[in-house]
Amino acid sequence: MASFIAENFKFLALFFKSKDVMIFNGLVALGTVGSQELFSVVAFHCPCSPERNYLYGLAAIGVPALVLFLIGIMLNSHMWNMVAECRRRGIKNCSAPATFLLFGSVVGRAMVAPITWSVISLLRGEAYVCSRSEFLNPLSFPDVTHFYGPNVMARIPCKDASTEILAFREEARRRLMYESQFLGWMVIGIVALTIFLVKCLQHCCSPLSHHQEAYWAQYRSCENDLFNRTAEVHAKVLAASNVKQFFGFVALDKDEKEMVHDYPVDETQPSPQWNEITGVYLYRENKGFPLYSRLHKWAKKVIGNGMDPDGREMALLAV
Repeated sequence: MASFIAENFKFLALFFKSKDVMIFNGLVALGTVGSQELFSVVAFHCPCSPERNYLYGLAAIGVPALVLFLIGIMLNSHMWNMVAECRRRGIKNCSAPATFLLFGSVVGRAMVAPITWSVISLLRGEAYVCSRSEFLNPLSFPDVTHFYGPNVMARIPCKDASTEILAFREEARRRLMYESQFLGWMVIGIVALTIFLVKCLQHCCSPLSHHQEAYWAQYRSCENDLFNRTAEVHAKVLAASNVKQFFGFVALDKDEKEMVHDYPVDETQPSPQWNEITGVYLYRENKGFPLYSRLHKWAKKVIGNGMDPDGREMALLAV
C-alpha cells in the first residue's frame, strides 16, 4: 500500500510539474470565481439611482478586474526580468518582435484573473442589470403605454421597486440578464479562440522539435527549482557565518548545523555575476549547441548575445 501511494504521489508531482502554468492559471481562475461570489453576496448593493447605477455597475466589474490585473503583473517574475533587462541592457539583444511577444506573454498570464472576474460578473448579471436599467425604454415592453423616466427605471434591480414598473419589471430583468450572459459567453468564446490560435502560432513558429521543446521546459523548471533551493541554503549559511562572527555563536537546530557543516560558504557572488544571469532570455544557439538560460550561457562562458551567424532566436517559448 505504501509503495502504491508513493507511486501515485510521484505521478501527481510529475503532472503538476509538467502542467504548472495550466494548473496555476486554473487555480487563479477558481480563486477569482470564489472572490467574485463572495463580493456579490457581501458587498454588491445597487444604489438604484440614475447615473449612480451606471457608474457603480462599471466600477463593480472594472475596478476589481484592474486590481487583479496589476497583481498578476506584479507577481510575474518575468515582468521584473524585463525591467532589469531594460535598466541594464536596454533589451539590445532582443529583437522588437521578440520583446513584444515577451511582454504579451506577461500580460496574457496577468489577464487570467481579470477576465475570469469579468466573465463571472457578466454571467451573474447583477452588475450589468444595475448599470443598464436606467437606459431601458419602457415603451419597448408589451402593454406599456406610459413613458417612465430614468428615476423610475433605475429602481428595476431593487426589491422596493415602484408599483408603476411592477408589470414589466421581471421582463426587464430577463432582457438585461440575457444581454449580460450573452456578452459573457461571447467573451469566453473569443478568449478560447485566441488561446487556440496563439498555441497554434507558438508550435508553428517554433524552430525546436517537440522533444527538445519539452526538454527545454523541463530544464527551466529544474534550474529554477534548484537555483531557488540552493540560494536559500547559501543565504542561510552565509547569514549563520555572519551572525556567528557578531555574537560568537549562532543558534542552529540539528539539521541546520549539518547544513552549515556540509555547505561551507565564504562569501556571496559578486554583482557582475548576478547581472549576467538576470534579465530577459530567449532561446539561443552557439555553434550548434543550445543555450537554455542565462545561467547556462554564463556557465559556458559565452560572450555577447550567444548567437552564431546561423543561430536561432526563440521568442514564443521563453516564458
